Amino acid sequence: MINDLLWRYCRKAKIKMSRSRPYKKNDNAWVEQRNWTHVRKVVGYRRMDTTGELLILRELYANLTLHKNFFQPTMKLQEKIRVGSKIHRKYDEPKTPYQRLLESGQISAAARKRLTAQYESLNVAQLRRRIEELQTRLFEYIERKKGTELSEARRRGPGIRVVGAARARPDGQMLRANP
Repeated sequence: MINDLLWRYCRKAKIKMSRSRPYKKNDNAWVEQRNWTHVRKVVGYRRMDTTGELLILRELYANLTLHKNFFQPTMKLQEKIRVGSKIHRKYDEPKTPYQRLLESGQISAAARKRLTAQYESLNVAQLRRRIEELQTRLFEYIERKKGTELSEARRRGPGIRVVGAARARPDGQMLRANP
């Protein structure tokens, strides 16, 4: 059904549909790589099919988008040189997507002003705490839905961790749980 809906939408909007680029059979692997870093690493592999989960996911992804675009730097590949059997890669300096967009000069002054105001209104620590809170709420919601208590490792799933969570030592000092 969704494929039919998508197909009709694309035809109506005059968007050309194809499975992948010709002679580029590894395109899907690149998409799946993003699926891991942007989806599975944050929310896991559990089935989320209720309205409550949808509402939490929407808010989580809205906050995660702000964090990734304004505060998480990425390195872009500048050149790749093959020397014998070795490949040497040269990257530019890490920058956030926000910084790259401002440096590109491809946005209007009004858009630049709006983005700068949005950036200045954000607090990275507060944003991370909100993301962690939403992850915890989502995992607890899933547990309540099933009605069973799972171990910590099973609850989070493989590769899932609430980054920045802290725990107290017996002497009262705080340790980072996930360094």
